[in-house]
Amino acid sequence: MKDLNIVFMGTPGFAVGVLKKMVEAGKNIVGVITAPDKPAGRGRKLMASAVKEYALSQNLKILQPTNLKNEAFLEELKKLNANLQVVVAFRMLPKVVWQMPEYGTFNLHASLLPHYRGAAPINWAIINNEVKTGVTTFFIDEKIDTGSIISSKEVLIASRETAATLHDTLMDTGSQLVVDTLKLIETGNVTPKPQPINNTLKEAPKLTPENTRIDWKKSGETIDAFIRGLSPYPAAWSMLYNANEELKTKVYTATFEKMEHDFKPGTIQTSKKELKVACLDGYILLEEIQLPGKRKMEVASLLNGYTFSEDSKLS
Repeated sequence: MKDLNIVFMGTPGFAVGVLKKMVEAGKNIVGVITAPDKPAGRGRKLMASAVKEYALSQNLKILQPTNLKNEAFLEELKKLNANLQVVVAFRMLPKVVWQMPEYGTFNLHASLLPHYRGAAPINWAIINNEVKTGVTTFFIDEKIDTGSIISSKEVLIASRETAATLHDTLMDTGSQLVVDTLKLIETGNVTPKPQPINNTLKEAPKLTPENTRIDWKKSGETIDAFIRGLSPYPAAWSMLYNANEELKTKVYTATFEKMEHDFKPGTIQTSKKELKVACLDGYILLEEIQLPGKRKMEVASLLNGYTFSEDSKLS
């Protein structure tokens, strides 16, 4: 049985769930590496990462390097005497860091590798209308999400899944998988397998303003999945053209109504309580949206105080 001295690396809430599970399982965590504090909110006050806040509550040693190749940081990392590193939702590590511990560095990724390598696997699985996804632990190598697989676990995607709900499911499943992976390493039962070569890989690129804009010319089912896959963050968006206004509008929740019509995609139709947008094969009924400078609100409330012109549209 190997005694593991673990350095944990992560930043957002997804990583907190895993770190918490490791602490509850009694694992020896000798250090936590997370992002530097960043200014946030209207006051631009420095805010600690979710991982830092939890690590502080557990009196864990914390390092917040700006440069992972910095000699001073590397010396501090060596002094922790870790023989294993666990990475969850962090940044790409230089070789000098991931090669440092005796038993290597493994990563938890929120997909069934080799599919959905990249920054946003949870979002793209829903956007692409997948029926299943999962979590994978693998040893880090020179490239992004390409290392040998240690273990994986499949998760079914519910019919009305959002990025938020799938995030929580995968965090819980992934937390247990990390603990199980640690047991495999402790007992010397790890048999890493190279990722299968697949020429038709589904990718999970970083979400940008360009790839999160709604295309109303697509089918309602496609748009519906797109909105759910980006809710609540960063949120699908569209430009609202209403009278003389051009407003970047975020869409958080909506449903699809299949129906034949003669309207151009993006055409808006309203009633006292309903706001629907024409798409290829029906209408997208908007339920919760956000206009610039306004709070997120239900469409029924918006329609009480906001007027749409006859030729208003989303594009």
